[in-house]
Amino acid sequence: MKFGIDRLLADPDLLGALNGKRVSLVAHPASVTEDLTHSLDALIAAGVNVTSAFGPQHGLKGDKQDNMVETADELDPHYNISVFSLYGEVRRPTGQMMSSADVFLFDLQDLGCRIYTFVTTLLYLLEEAAKHGKEVWVLDRPNPAGRPVEGTMLVPGHESFVGAAPMPMRHGLTLGEMGHWFTAHFGLDVSYRVVAMEGWQPDGEGSGWPTSRVWINPSPNAASVNMARCYAGTVMIEGATVSEGRGTTRPLEVLFGAPDIDAKAVLAEMQRFAPDWLQGARLRECWFEPTFHKHSGKLCNALMIHAEGPHYDHGAFKPWRMQALAFKAIRRLYPSYDLWRDFPYEYELDRLAIDVINGGPSLREWVDDAAASPHDLDAMASHDEAAWIADVKQHLLY
Repeated sequence: MKFGIDRLLADPDLLGALNGKRVSLVAHPASVTEDLTHSLDALIAAGVNVTSAFGPQHGLKGDKQDNMVETADELDPHYNISVFSLYGEVRRPTGQMMSSADVFLFDLQDLGCRIYTFVTTLLYLLEEAAKHGKEVWVLDRPNPAGRPVEGTMLVPGHESFVGAAPMPMRHGLTLGEMGHWFTAHFGLDVSYRVVAMEGWQPDGEGSGWPTSRVWINPSPNAASVNMARCYAGTVMIEGATVSEGRGTTRPLEVLFGAPDIDAKAVLAEMQRFAPDWLQGARLRECWFEPTFHKHSGKLCNALMIHAEGPHYDHGAFKPWRMQALAFKAIRRLYPSYDLWRDFPYEYELDRLAIDVINGGPSLREWVDDAAASPHDLDAMASHDEAAWIADVKQHLLY
Protein backbone atom coordinates (compact mmCIF):
# COMPACT_ATOMS: atom_id res chain seq x y z
CA MET A 1 0.00 0.00 0.00
CA LYS A 2 1.02 3.62 -0.39
CA PHE A 3 0.50 6.60 1.89
CA GLY A 4 -0.25 10.03 0.42
CA ILE A 5 3.39 11.13 0.37
CA ASP A 6 4.40 7.95 -1.49
CA ARG A 7 1.66 8.43 -4.08
CA LEU A 8 2.64 12.07 -4.61
CA LEU A 9 6.30 11.22 -5.18
CA ALA A 10 5.47 8.37 -7.56
CA ASP A 11 2.93 10.26 -9.71
CA PRO A 12 4.34 12.65 -12.37
CA ASP A 13 0.94 14.30 -12.76
CA LEU A 14 0.69 15.11 -9.05
CA LEU A 15 4.25 16.42 -8.94
CA GLY A 16 3.58 18.35 -12.13
CA ALA A 17 0.68 20.17 -10.47
CA LEU A 18 3.26 21.68 -8.07
CA ASN A 19 5.53 22.98 -10.85
CA GLY A 20 6.04 26.73 -10.68
CA LYS A 21 4.53 26.95 -7.20
CA ARG A 22 6.07 27.67 -3.85
CA VAL A 23 5.36 24.77 -1.53
CA SER A 24 5.27 24.52 2.25
CA LEU A 25 5.25 21.31 4.27
CA VAL A 26 3.50 20.74 7.62
CA ALA A 27 5.36 17.82 9.18
CA HIS A 28 6.72 16.05 12.25
CA PRO A 29 9.03 13.05 12.84
CA ALA A 30 6.49 10.52 11.53
CA SER A 31 6.23 12.37 8.21
CA VAL A 32 8.26 9.81 6.32
CA THR A 33 8.08 7.88 3.07
CA GLU A 34 7.85 4.12 2.75
CA ASP A 35 11.67 3.84 2.93
CA LEU A 36 11.70 6.12 6.03
CA THR A 37 13.05 9.21 4.28
CA HIS A 38 11.61 12.33 5.89
CA SER A 39 9.05 14.00 3.64
CA LEU A 40 10.96 17.29 3.62
CA ASP A 41 14.07 15.59 2.27
CA ALA A 42 12.09 13.48 -0.20
CA LEU A 43 10.14 16.41 -1.63
CA ILE A 44 13.23 18.55 -2.13
CA ALA A 45 15.10 15.62 -3.69
CA ALA A 46 12.16 15.21 -6.10
CA GLY A 47 12.59 18.81 -7.26
CA VAL A 48 9.63 20.33 -5.39
CA ASN A 49 10.20 24.02 -4.63
CA VAL A 50 9.82 23.85 -0.84
CA THR A 51 10.05 27.39 0.48
CA SER A 52 9.02 26.88 4.12
CA ALA A 53 7.98 24.26 6.65
CA PHE A 54 5.68 24.17 9.67
CA GLY A 55 5.89 22.17 12.89
CA PRO A 56 2.78 21.37 14.99
CA GLN A 57 2.68 20.71 18.74
CA HIS A 58 5.92 19.01 19.89
CA GLY A 59 7.76 20.59 16.94
CA LEU A 60 8.92 19.57 13.49
CA LYS A 61 11.58 17.49 15.22
CA GLY A 62 9.19 16.10 17.83
CA ASP A 63 11.58 17.08 20.60
CA LYS A 64 9.18 18.77 23.04
CA GLN A 65 8.21 16.10 25.54
CA ASP A 66 5.23 17.41 27.46
CA ASN A 67 2.06 19.34 26.71
CA MET A 68 2.21 23.14 26.83
CA VAL A 69 5.91 23.20 25.94
CA GLU A 70 6.27 25.64 23.07
CA THR A 71 8.57 25.57 20.06
CA ALA A 72 10.24 28.61 18.54
CA ASP A 73 10.49 29.45 14.85
CA GLU A 74 13.84 28.59 13.31
CA LEU A 75 15.84 28.47 10.09
CA ASP A 76 16.50 25.02 8.68
CA PRO A 77 20.32 24.72 8.61
CA HIS A 78 20.40 22.37 5.61
CA TYR A 79 17.88 23.99 3.26
CA ASN A 80 17.94 27.57 4.56
CA ILE A 81 14.14 27.76 4.72
CA SER A 82 11.97 29.12 7.52
CA VAL A 83 10.46 26.57 9.87
CA PHE A 84 7.42 28.12 11.52
CA SER A 85 6.02 26.87 14.80
CA LEU A 86 2.28 26.35 15.15
CA TYR A 87 2.72 25.70 18.86
CA GLY A 88 4.73 28.70 19.94
CA GLU A 89 3.78 32.36 19.87
CA VAL A 90 0.80 31.38 17.70
CA ARG A 91 -1.41 28.35 17.13
CA ARG A 92 -2.91 29.71 13.94
CA PRO A 93 -0.70 30.58 10.93
CA THR A 94 -0.20 34.33 10.54
CA GLY A 95 -0.52 36.21 7.29
CA GLN A 96 3.27 36.41 7.05
CA MET A 97 3.55 32.65 7.44
CA MET A 98 0.89 32.07 4.80
CA SER A 99 2.74 34.36 2.40
CA SER A 100 5.70 31.94 2.39
CA ALA A 101 4.04 29.51 -0.06
CA ASP A 102 1.25 28.95 -2.57
CA VAL A 103 0.49 25.31 -1.72
CA PHE A 104 0.58 23.81 1.76
CA LEU A 105 1.21 20.07 1.99
CA PHE A 106 -0.16 18.70 5.27
CA ASP A 107 1.60 15.43 6.10
CA LEU A 108 0.92 14.64 9.75
CA GLN A 109 0.32 11.19 11.21
CA ASP A 110 -2.76 11.44 13.41
CA LEU A 111 -4.19 9.20 16.17
CA GLY A 112 -7.87 9.51 15.27
CA CYS A 113 -8.76 11.41 18.44
CA ARG A 114 -10.37 14.85 18.75
CA ILE A 115 -7.97 16.00 21.45
CA TYR A 116 -4.82 15.16 19.49
CA THR A 117 -4.04 18.66 18.34
CA PHE A 118 -3.00 17.96 14.75
CA VAL A 119 -6.67 17.89 13.76
CA THR A 120 -7.12 21.42 15.14
CA THR A 121 -3.98 22.55 13.31
CA LEU A 122 -5.54 21.27 10.08
CA LEU A 123 -8.69 23.31 10.68
CA TYR A 124 -6.72 26.48 11.44
CA LEU A 125 -4.62 26.01 8.29
CA LEU A 126 -7.73 25.51 6.14
CA GLU A 127 -9.35 28.63 7.60
CA GLU A 128 -6.27 30.75 6.97
CA ALA A 129 -5.81 29.30 3.48
CA ALA A 130 -9.39 30.33 2.68
CA LYS A 131 -8.65 33.88 3.80
CA HIS A 132 -5.42 34.16 1.83
CA GLY A 133 -6.32 32.24 -1.32
CA LYS A 134 -3.90 29.36 -0.76
CA GLU A 135 -4.14 25.68 -1.63
CA VAL A 136 -4.06 22.91 0.98
CA TRP A 137 -3.24 19.31 0.11
CA VAL A 138 -3.50 16.60 2.74
CA LEU A 139 -1.08 13.77 2.05
CA ASP A 140 -3.27 11.19 3.71
CA ARG A 141 -2.15 8.65 6.29
CA PRO A 142 -3.97 5.88 8.18
CA ASN A 143 -6.07 6.39 11.25
CA PRO A 144 -4.40 3.81 13.53
CA ALA A 145 -7.54 3.66 15.68
CA GLY A 146 -9.54 2.64 12.60
CA ARG A 147 -13.19 3.38 11.83
CA PRO A 148 -14.86 2.85 15.25
CA VAL A 149 -16.42 6.01 16.67
CA GLU A 150 -16.79 6.64 20.39
CA GLY A 151 -17.54 9.36 22.91
CA THR A 152 -19.84 12.27 23.51
CA MET A 153 -19.86 15.21 21.12
CA LEU A 154 -18.03 18.42 21.97
CA VAL A 155 -20.61 20.86 23.32
CA PRO A 156 -20.86 24.22 21.46
CA GLY A 157 -19.06 26.85 23.49
CA HIS A 158 -16.46 24.35 24.72
CA GLU A 159 -14.16 24.71 21.72
CA SER A 160 -10.43 24.86 22.42
CA PHE A 161 -7.13 23.87 20.86
CA VAL A 162 -7.96 20.30 21.93
CA GLY A 163 -11.52 20.57 20.69
CA ALA A 164 -11.81 22.19 17.27
CA ALA A 165 -15.39 21.34 16.40
CA PRO A 166 -18.43 19.25 17.40
CA MET A 167 -17.09 15.73 17.02
CA PRO A 168 -16.79 12.76 19.38
CA MET A 169 -13.53 11.84 21.08
CA ARG A 170 -12.73 8.95 18.71
CA HIS A 171 -13.76 10.27 15.30
CA GLY A 172 -12.93 7.39 12.95
CA LEU A 173 -11.63 9.54 10.07
CA THR A 174 -8.30 10.09 8.36
CA LEU A 175 -7.11 13.69 8.28
CA GLY A 176 -7.87 13.81 4.56
CA GLU A 177 -11.47 12.89 5.29
CA MET A 178 -11.59 15.30 8.22
CA GLY A 179 -10.51 18.13 5.93
CA HIS A 180 -13.50 17.42 3.69
CA TRP A 181 -15.79 17.51 6.73
CA PHE A 182 -14.24 20.77 7.95
CA THR A 183 -14.74 22.51 4.61
CA ALA A 184 -18.36 21.37 4.48
CA HIS A 185 -19.22 21.99 8.15
CA PHE A 186 -17.67 25.46 8.29
CA GLY A 187 -18.50 26.41 4.70
CA LEU A 188 -14.87 27.13 3.83
CA ASP A 189 -14.15 28.45 0.34
CA VAL A 190 -10.72 26.91 0.03
CA SER A 191 -8.82 25.03 -2.65
CA TYR A 192 -8.56 21.66 -0.92
CA ARG A 193 -7.20 18.38 -2.21
CA VAL A 194 -6.49 14.97 -0.70
CA VAL A 195 -3.72 12.80 -2.06
CA ALA A 196 -5.43 9.61 -0.97
CA MET A 197 -3.75 6.42 0.16
CA GLU A 198 -3.67 3.40 -2.10
CA GLY A 199 -4.69 0.06 -0.63
CA TRP A 200 -5.57 1.16 2.91
CA GLN A 201 -8.34 -0.93 4.43
CA PRO A 202 -9.47 0.56 7.74
CA ASP A 203 -11.14 -2.68 8.81
CA GLY A 204 -8.57 -4.99 7.24
CA GLU A 205 -5.29 -6.41 8.49
CA GLY A 206 -3.85 -4.29 11.27
CA SER A 207 -7.24 -2.83 12.24
CA GLY A 208 -6.35 0.64 11.06
CA TRP A 209 -2.55 0.47 11.04
CA PRO A 210 -1.04 -1.58 8.17
CA THR A 211 1.33 -4.24 9.46
CA SER A 212 3.63 -3.59 6.52
CA ARG A 213 4.54 -0.11 7.78
CA VAL A 214 6.85 0.92 10.61
CA TRP A 215 5.31 2.90 13.47
CA ILE A 216 7.18 6.14 14.22
CA ASN A 217 6.20 8.38 17.13
CA PRO A 218 4.20 11.34 15.79
CA SER A 219 4.69 12.87 19.24
CA PRO A 220 7.08 11.83 22.02
CA ASN A 221 4.54 9.85 24.04
CA ALA A 222 2.83 8.14 21.07
CA ALA A 223 5.29 5.28 21.15
CA SER A 224 3.21 2.40 19.77
CA VAL A 225 0.07 1.36 17.94
CA ASN A 226 -1.18 0.10 21.31
CA MET A 227 -0.97 3.65 22.64
CA ALA A 228 -2.78 4.99 19.58
CA ARG A 229 -5.64 2.56 20.13
CA CYS A 230 -5.89 3.39 23.84
CA TYR A 231 -5.48 7.15 23.50
CA ALA A 232 -9.15 8.12 23.07
CA GLY A 233 -9.58 6.88 26.63
CA THR A 234 -6.26 7.35 28.37
CA VAL A 235 -5.86 10.96 27.26
CA MET A 236 -8.57 11.81 29.78
CA ILE A 237 -6.11 11.00 32.58
CA GLU A 238 -4.36 14.25 31.70
CA GLY A 239 -7.32 15.88 33.48
CA ALA A 240 -6.96 13.66 36.57
CA THR A 241 -4.54 13.50 39.47
CA VAL A 242 -3.68 9.84 38.80
CA SER A 243 -0.78 9.11 36.47
CA GLU A 244 -1.14 8.32 32.76
CA GLY A 245 2.34 6.80 32.83
CA ARG A 246 4.32 9.86 31.77
CA GLY A 247 7.83 9.42 33.09
CA THR A 248 7.76 5.72 32.20
CA THR A 249 8.47 3.80 28.99
CA ARG A 250 4.75 3.15 28.30
CA PRO A 251 2.89 6.46 28.71
CA LEU A 252 -0.84 6.65 27.96
CA GLU A 253 -1.19 2.86 27.88
CA VAL A 254 -2.55 2.57 31.42
CA LEU A 255 -6.00 3.33 32.87
CA PHE A 256 -4.36 4.94 35.90
CA GLY A 257 -1.39 4.69 38.21
CA ALA A 258 -1.27 5.94 41.78
CA PRO A 259 0.56 5.15 45.03
CA ASP A 260 -2.66 5.21 47.06
CA ILE A 261 -5.09 3.17 44.90
CA ASP A 262 -5.47 -0.63 44.87
CA ALA A 263 -5.48 -1.56 41.18
CA LYS A 264 -6.91 -5.05 41.76
CA ALA A 265 -9.80 -3.61 43.74
CA VAL A 266 -10.49 -1.08 40.99
CA LEU A 267 -10.51 -3.79 38.35
CA ALA A 268 -12.92 -5.91 40.40
CA GLU A 269 -15.25 -2.91 40.75
CA MET A 270 -15.06 -2.23 37.02
CA GLN A 271 -15.99 -5.86 36.32
CA ARG A 272 -18.92 -5.61 38.72
CA PHE A 273 -20.26 -2.24 37.55
CA ALA A 274 -20.05 -2.44 33.72
CA PRO A 275 -18.39 -5.68 32.53
CA ASP A 276 -19.42 -5.08 28.90
CA TRP A 277 -17.13 -2.04 28.74
CA LEU A 278 -14.07 -4.22 29.36
CA GLN A 279 -14.40 -6.19 26.14
CA GLY A 280 -11.86 -6.18 23.31
CA ALA A 281 -8.63 -5.84 25.28
CA ARG A 282 -6.89 -7.33 28.30
CA LEU A 283 -6.09 -5.43 31.49
CA ARG A 284 -3.05 -6.35 33.55
CA GLU A 285 -2.03 -5.13 36.98
CA CYS A 286 1.42 -3.57 36.98
CA TRP A 287 3.67 -1.25 38.96
CA PHE A 288 5.80 1.72 37.91
CA GLU A 289 7.78 4.59 39.38
CA PRO A 290 7.61 7.70 37.19
CA THR A 291 10.92 9.50 36.72
CA PHE A 292 9.06 12.76 36.12
CA HIS A 293 5.53 14.19 36.01
CA LYS A 294 2.74 13.02 38.37
CA HIS A 295 3.84 10.93 41.38
CA SER A 296 7.47 11.25 40.35
CA GLY A 297 9.69 8.91 42.34
CA LYS A 298 6.73 7.10 43.95
CA LEU A 299 5.75 3.47 43.41
CA CYS A 300 2.39 3.40 41.64
CA ASN A 301 -0.06 0.54 41.31
CA ALA A 302 -1.69 0.53 37.87
CA LEU A 303 -3.78 -1.23 35.25
CA MET A 304 -2.18 -1.52 31.83
CA ILE A 305 -4.24 -1.95 28.65
CA HIS A 306 -3.20 -4.50 26.03
CA ALA A 307 -5.11 -3.61 22.85
CA GLU A 308 -2.96 -5.94 20.80
CA GLY A 309 -2.16 -9.59 20.28
CA PRO A 310 -4.56 -12.55 20.10
CA HIS A 311 -6.93 -11.15 22.74
CA TYR A 312 -7.57 -7.86 20.93
CA ASP A 313 -10.98 -7.34 19.29
CA HIS A 314 -10.97 -4.09 17.32
CA GLY A 315 -14.74 -3.87 17.00
CA ALA A 316 -15.41 -4.56 20.67
CA PHE A 317 -12.72 -2.35 22.22
CA LYS A 318 -14.14 0.90 23.61
CA PRO A 319 -11.30 2.87 25.23
CA TRP A 320 -13.39 5.95 26.08
CA ARG A 321 -15.93 3.89 28.03
CA MET A 322 -13.19 1.79 29.62
CA GLN A 323 -11.43 4.89 30.93
CA ALA A 324 -14.68 6.41 32.14
CA LEU A 325 -15.35 3.14 33.97
CA ALA A 326 -11.95 3.25 35.66
CA PHE A 327 -12.70 6.75 36.94
CA LYS A 328 -16.11 5.60 38.11
CA ALA A 329 -14.67 2.61 39.96
CA ILE A 330 -12.11 4.83 41.70
CA ARG A 331 -14.86 7.22 42.73
CA ARG A 332 -17.04 4.37 44.06
CA LEU A 333 -14.18 2.83 46.04
CA TYR A 334 -12.65 6.12 47.20
CA PRO A 335 -15.56 8.62 47.35
CA SER A 336 -13.47 11.49 48.69
CA TYR A 337 -10.47 10.94 46.37
CA ASP A 338 -9.17 14.19 44.88
CA LEU A 339 -9.54 12.88 41.34
CA TRP A 340 -9.83 15.95 39.10
CA ARG A 341 -6.74 17.99 38.36
CA ASP A 342 -7.24 21.75 38.56
CA PHE A 343 -4.80 23.61 36.30
CA PRO A 344 -4.99 25.67 33.06
CA TYR A 345 -5.02 22.78 30.58
CA GLU A 346 -4.02 24.07 27.13
CA TYR A 347 -4.29 27.58 28.56
CA GLU A 348 -8.02 27.25 29.30
CA LEU A 349 -8.40 29.13 32.58
CA ASP A 350 -12.10 28.87 33.39
CA ARG A 351 -12.82 25.13 33.08
CA LEU A 352 -11.54 21.99 34.74
CA ALA A 353 -9.06 20.11 32.60
CA ILE A 354 -11.28 17.03 32.41
CA ASP A 355 -14.10 19.17 30.97
CA VAL A 356 -11.78 20.77 28.40
CA ILE A 357 -10.61 17.32 27.33
CA ASN A 358 -14.13 15.93 26.99
CA GLY A 359 -15.58 19.06 25.41
CA GLY A 360 -18.11 19.49 28.21
CA PRO A 361 -18.84 18.44 31.81
CA SER A 362 -21.03 15.38 31.20
CA LEU A 363 -18.41 12.69 31.77
CA ARG A 364 -17.12 14.24 35.00
CA GLU A 365 -20.67 14.70 36.24
CA TRP A 366 -21.44 11.05 35.46
CA VAL A 367 -18.38 9.88 37.37
CA ASP A 368 -19.19 12.04 40.41
CA ASP A 369 -22.92 11.21 40.51
CA ALA A 370 -23.29 8.26 42.87
CA ALA A 371 -26.65 7.35 41.34
CA ALA A 372 -25.51 7.41 37.69
CA SER A 373 -25.60 4.06 35.89
CA PRO A 374 -23.65 2.71 32.91
CA HIS A 375 -26.82 3.15 30.84
CA ASP A 376 -26.84 6.90 31.55
CA LEU A 377 -23.42 7.50 29.99
CA ASP A 378 -23.96 4.96 27.24
CA ALA A 379 -27.21 6.62 26.18
CA MET A 380 -25.54 10.02 25.85
CA ALA A 381 -22.59 8.67 23.92
CA SER A 382 -24.59 6.35 21.66
CA HIS A 383 -26.81 9.21 20.51
CA ASP A 384 -23.80 11.38 19.65
CA GLU A 385 -21.91 8.55 17.98
CA ALA A 386 -24.84 7.76 15.69
CA ALA A 387 -25.26 11.42 14.76
CA TRP A 388 -21.56 11.75 13.89
CA ILE A 389 -21.49 8.58 11.79
CA ALA A 390 -24.43 9.85 9.77
CA ASP A 391 -22.88 13.31 9.36
CA VAL A 392 -19.50 12.16 8.05
CA LYS A 393 -20.59 9.21 5.93
CA GLN A 394 -20.49 11.24 2.71
CA HIS A 395 -16.86 12.25 3.31
CA LEU A 396 -15.35 8.75 3.66
CA LEU A 397 -12.66 8.01 1.09
CA TYR A 398 -11.89 4.39 1.99
